[in-house]
Amino acid sequence: MSKKGLTKLPNTATIDDVLECFERDGGCIVENMLHTSTLDGLWADLRAELDMTPTGEGYFVGNQTRRISGLFNRSRHMQELITQPHFYGAAERLLCKPFKYWLNDTQYEAIPTLQVSLTQAIMIMPGQGLQPLHRDDIAHHRRHPGPDSQVQVLYALSEYSEANGATRVIPGSHKWDDDRAPTYEESVPAQMNPGDGLIYLGSTYHGGGQNTTVDRPRTAIATTLVLGYLRQEENAYIAVPRDRVREYPGRIQRLLGWSTNPPFCGWVEMRDPNYLVASDVLNTKAVDIL
Repeated sequence: MSKKGLTKLPNTATIDDVLECFERDGGCIVENMLHTSTLDGLWADLRAELDMTPTGEGYFVGNQTRRISGLFNRSRHMQELITQPHFYGAAERLLCKPFKYWLNDTQYEAIPTLQVSLTQAIMIMPGQGLQPLHRDDIAHHRRHPGPDSQVQVLYALSEYSEANGATRVIPGSHKWDDDRAPTYEESVPAQMNPGDGLIYLGSTYHGGGQNTTVDRPRTAIATTLVLGYLRQEENAYIAVPRDRVREYPGRIQRLLGWSTNPPFCGWVEMRDPNYLVASDVLNTKAVDIL
């Protein structure tokens, strides 16, 4: 019996189509998520650094894999990747559920925000072996099955074939409990063309594939959106200097963590910290931010 592959959706697919794949398989591929001009811009910004970056040291990061992070400090094109409609729209619909709470006898409702948790360009070089199959939400010690807390996308910047290390995914593994171990025999390669994207849940087992080619690296950009009340996997406050943050629109500033998550997570002096993107002066007068 052949293994079930991931659904591949056209760029015209709706958010509902993506969410249906999330429910059934834990992820899907969406074609042509990025414009050619965006791909060209990303390569222009990142190629030289990727070419000179040493390969990693370790089983998980890959001894024949190059990684650079903090991409909002390296390419302004990242704002297009984080706000891409299928990715952002599906994450928002899935994760931003209303939360109700009481203050005395009055009930209020808060809707959580999203924030960037990780950005990384990953180049799997020829000779790299299989990465361990894993769930990305282990960063937050999540229990399974249970509510999801993050959504990831891997954008293909190059050929993305089984031969050169396409990400391997286990469809349906987001429904497994924590006692079941993943196996490579259950995984399938997420083969894509440049500009396509693999969108998947933090609870879905996956891992980088083996590059058996002689001269064909596999390059992708990984980007994660996580609930605003959880800690970012990559420390964006250090990775993206404030001078660079202020170059982005307000929406991107807030996605990078310069905001509060309702009702009051992430404040500075009891205020939404977004005003500090442009100012070094603290306002120490506390105000209600509920």
